[in-house]
Amino acid sequence: MPPTRPPVEPAGDDTLDLRVDDLVALLAAGAPAEGDLLDSVADWAPTTTRFGVFRLVPVRLDRDLPLLTRWMNDPAVAAFWELAGPETVTAEHLRAQLQGDGRSVPCLGVLDDVPMSYFEIYRADLDPLARHYPARPHDTGIHLLVGDGTDRSRGVGTALLRAVAALVLDHRPRCTRVVAEPDIRNTPSVSAFLRAGFRHAAEVDLPDKRAALMIRDRTNRHSL
Repeated sequence: MPPTRPPVEPAGDDTLDLRVDDLVALLAAGAPAEGDLLDSVADWAPTTTRFGVFRLVPVRLDRDLPLLTRWMNDPAVAAFWELAGPETVTAEHLRAQLQGDGRSVPCLGVLDDVPMSYFEIYRADLDPLARHYPARPHDTGIHLLVGDGTDRSRGVGTALLRAVAALVLDHRPRCTRVVAEPDIRNTPSVSAFLRAGFRHAAEVDLPDKRAALMIRDRTNRHSL
């Protein structure tokens, strides 16, 4: 693994200074609630996309492990997630989140009642990622994979990213930005984030990859 270079500091709006609209959103949200670090993802309402009705369903290991293991062994997924192998590999990855403090919630993305994608909704400000960019309190991150190859390259990923970013901002009033860090080699993923209203803020060196730091701001959500 190459030595980690100093992180690239995003310029301008990506400093720790909040813009006025962001500060108003934080003040309007009131004091943080105790307990749930991600504001009860399991209770987030379904939303409509151009491909159908979409919802996030938190993973249950006993129910979802075979499906997620199959997706992780898809070569297109394995190239970036690096979780190919037997069920124990995927199970270990999931248990680390399911048995943790709730800073990351693994979810199935369900479209018209069909599980077809996998999301991790996580507190970017509490994640090791926060060491590599000027994180703000309650920054919320997204990891995504689309399980079926037939759903790739036709705009489904973009629609899902747009929908999930909106869900985060709707249900997490203290969150002013949704962030992501796809591998810069994963051109389809980076392009999907851009089409979903994220902007490319910087490139950052993480322990396992060089990533494109993608940010979607609350202040811009209704203009996208």
